[in-house]
Amino acid sequence: MVSIVQNVAVDCANAYELALFWSSVTGRPLHPDCKPGHLETLVLLAEGPVLYFNQVPETKTIKNRIHLCLRPETTRDAEVDRLLGLGATFVADHRNPDGSGWAILADPEGNEFCVLHGDADHATADS
Repeated sequence: MVSIVQNVAVDCANAYELALFWSSVTGRPLHPDCKPGHLETLVLLAEGPVLYFNQVPETKTIKNRIHLCLRPETTRDAEVDRLLGLGATFVADHRNPDGSGWAILADPEGNEFCVLHGDADHATADS
């Protein structure tokens, strides 16, 4: 017997607002029952578990022990720029001159995530 991952949970100060950010990041909708002010909000991903945002009273105080790694359809650098425009902040740069590596960003509540080499970066490297 095994367990199936049902969701990836994110504690946050404003479940609905943070879910809207991640809905824009992933291009995926919120669950139709989720509304402003709800203490729990879901982003329905195309496959795999859902992103579950749970409103809690305490604030984030340390680095995440678990985080999301995103592989964009576009280039990594174009996606970093898009996410910064959505409200992410730049945390650390682990990009290398050869195009490998990743960038670390944080969502509007400070949860870190990585942006990896994008699909378009692979296409450029293969040309």
